Amino acid sequence: MAFLPLRSLSLPEQARQHYDAWLDDLESRLDAAGANASVVVRDTLLGLFHPGPGTWEAALDASSGSLAARASLLALDPRNITLEPEYYADVDPARFALVKPLLWLWYSFDRAPLAGQNVALGVALRRRLAPRIFARCGRNFKCFQHVEFSYGYNMEVGDDVVVHRHVLLDDRGGLTLGDRVSISDYANVYSHTHSIVDQREVTNARTVLEDDTRITYHATVLAGVRVGRNGMVGANAVATKNVRPYHVNVGIPAKSVRVKPNAPVETTPTDLVARREGEPESP
Repeated sequence: MAFLPLRSLSLPEQARQHYDAWLDDLESRLDAAGANASVVVRDTLLGLFHPGPGTWEAALDASSGSLAARASLLALDPRNITLEPEYYADVDPARFALVKPLLWLWYSFDRAPLAGQNVALGVALRRRLAPRIFARCGRNFKCFQHVEFSYGYNMEVGDDVVVHRHVLLDDRGGLTLGDRVSISDYANVYSHTHSIVDQREVTNARTVLEDDTRITYHATVLAGVRVGRNGMVGANAVATKNVRPYHVNVGIPAKSVRVKPNAPVETTPTDLVARREGEPESP
């Protein structure tokens, strides 16, 4: 099996300088004394979706003859839209109000012509937004497009974490990602669950992915599960219970089928091995 580390790429100097200048300007406007994050985001999205001279107010006045254009411009302002978590009964309105504009910028950017598959700029923008949204964000956070959260403010993220495309990170009950966690495309990680009798009955439970864990393609981790250090949830698996350190859990519900070869010698055997050891010998 080939060892294939990622290549290092450099953007053309003009593009790199311009992207950095744009991100620096965005951060300076968000950090300015008395800044209104909704206005900063609104004006940023105006440039992304309706580039040209003039202000948002002027564009709104000029669009008075088109209801669709006016609706599109109004929706650039986070104060004129609602996000699903705002409807949750356990939302902290004051905390969510602080992150809502940044979440709207995060989600809207992914749908802008500038974004698309633009990896370098997308990762750079999200790396700057994440510490403003999460309860904690470590260094070198790398997140690809179309990743969504519940509240965002209940997220704790360690160093060198990588989150790939189209991932749902539900932090409603609290979500902790340790150092070097990797979450593959289309995975779902939950921290709340609904009663099977009445879905209005919600149980929140912090979900923890310890250091060096991997959640692979299309896998699901349910609320309250702890994936131990170096543990792995295989493709399409549904982790309903804790995953032991260095164990690889697959299936629905996910069960341990092997221990990683780099596991310490004291690591417990897989469920499969333990079950076989408990079986009577064949005649």
